[in-house]
Amino acid sequence: MTSLLLQVENLTIGFPRAEPVRNLSFEVRAGETLAIVGESGSGKSLTALALMQLLPRAAAVISGRIIFDDRDLLGLDAREMRHLRGRDIAMIFQEPMTSLNPVMSIGRQIGEVLKAHEKLSGRAARERAIELLKLVRIPAAEKRVDDYPHQLSGGMRQRVMIAMAVACRPKLLIADEPTTALDVTIQAQVLDLLDTLRRELQMAVVLITHDLGVVAQWADRVVVMYAGRKVEQALPGELFNDPLHPYTRGLLSASPRLKHDFHYLEGPLTEISGSIVSAAGEVGCPFRPRCCQARASCGHQVPPLIAQTPDRLVACPFTSSLKAVPDAAHLSL
Repeated sequence: MTSLLLQVENLTIGFPRAEPVRNLSFEVRAGETLAIVGESGSGKSLTALALMQLLPRAAAVISGRIIFDDRDLLGLDAREMRHLRGRDIAMIFQEPMTSLNPVMSIGRQIGEVLKAHEKLSGRAARERAIELLKLVRIPAAEKRVDDYPHQLSGGMRQRVMIAMAVACRPKLLIADEPTTALDVTIQAQVLDLLDTLRRELQMAVVLITHDLGVVAQWADRVVVMYAGRKVEQALPGELFNDPLHPYTRGLLSASPRLKHDFHYLEGPLTEISGSIVSAAGEVGCPFRPRCCQARASCGHQVPPLIAQTPDRLVACPFTSSLKAVPDAAHLSL
């Protein structure tokens, strides 16, 4: 079995009056892509910031452990974390235009990473920056290295962010909605590039997204989050063919799906009524107010995760699809 690179154990993140992430656990294996999906407000991006130790000042990790490469990140001081961040763990943020410095050329910004972690000189860092721009398929890299962010398209800026993230060949790359605001064609190019780099650099990827089409094509395993909790975990084929949690079913029902002949399935999309619950004052199952299968007992306690296999978990005791654990020979996709 592939070795574990990252283990998140019972992670709880709190603000003064709320806990937007509660008792979250998942793991990432070396070289795999783990997708974390859910609506806005489900705690996906906050979890990513916790992994990088970049939480906003008002937030803090209340409990849990984050074990990366046999080191507990929560036990590291600021200097140790700075040494690790950008070298062994890197992150691509949602909006490159607000993540890139508008008054610095992209070559200098990539060079800063290389100077900090690889101790390269200015000239060597510039040459390496050009190599990285070529790696992420930016044409005329020798000229583009002196461009400023506003001179690049959204897709090109995202490629620059990827170049910065992979500059030191990290073991783990966190991609937080890496295709936000990009058109469909550019989205596919960026995701294909990320997957190619994952294989070439042998790094693991945590892909945070709300796009189930992205999950279907690029993920090795999927974690579904709702209101700061993990409600389902599965292999992509299991998730799409036999979703167990009512929330997962709702997400799939609200998403267009293609048939084998690349035509969309007929019929209206079904929305999930209501909106995501507040992280404060939670009693019982957090999805209960929006669930068409809710029962009186759902208001008594938060349902625990039920395991069918190590990669097949669901936090709902009433799902009609729960069945006996199948024979291991039939679990492969």
